[in-house]
Amino acid sequence: MTLPRRVAVEAHEVCHDGFFRLERFRLRHALFAGGMSQPLTRELFERGHAVAVLPYDPVRDAVVLIEQFRIGALQRAAGPWLIEIVAGIVGGDEPPESVARREAVEEAGLCLGRLEKVGRFYVSPGGSSESIHLYCGEVDASVAGGIHGLVEEGEDIRVFAETVDGAMGRLAAGEIDSAIPVIALQWLALNRTRLRRDWATPD
Repeated sequence: MTLPRRVAVEAHEVCHDGFFRLERFRLRHALFAGGMSQPLTRELFERGHAVAVLPYDPVRDAVVLIEQFRIGALQRAAGPWLIEIVAGIVGGDEPPESVARREAVEEAGLCLGRLEKVGRFYVSPGGSSESIHLYCGEVDASVAGGIHGLVEEGEDIRVFAETVDGAMGRLAAGEIDSAIPVIALQWLALNRTRLRRDWATPD
């Protein structure tokens, strides 16, 4: 079978261009069975691409988590403060690894040691172009804590260390319910033993 690859954009407009950007497309795309689809109208939420990093301390077998207000969770029963991991938007041609290190300092006051790439994934491709570069970064969790973030960006971020077992308990209890930390912690569950072995000695 020849996989469909063709997309024909018939019309495009910018509906909103503010903190985020909303675009509307009228298009047709190739079908698996052959030929082209009927014209479709789709809105695309454009907010750029991001980098996230799970700070992990292999000596203490602990992670560093953050908690902050999120407008998307305004109707959440437990309130719109979510437990997450360090993350930030990629600016221009900035390498993802540099974003990870910068955001760790800005959001959590942490300097990362070794970095391991977990992967890249789309957050909600049904309507958003945003993709995430996800990393796991080596830290000393004993120095984690306090309130961080950039005042000029409206950030108010609580930082705290948690044992991996404790974080997994929060995950199982549904206390961690944002996609990025869920994916990061599940990856750590699969790679925890290897990381503790590989990062056991100074780099």
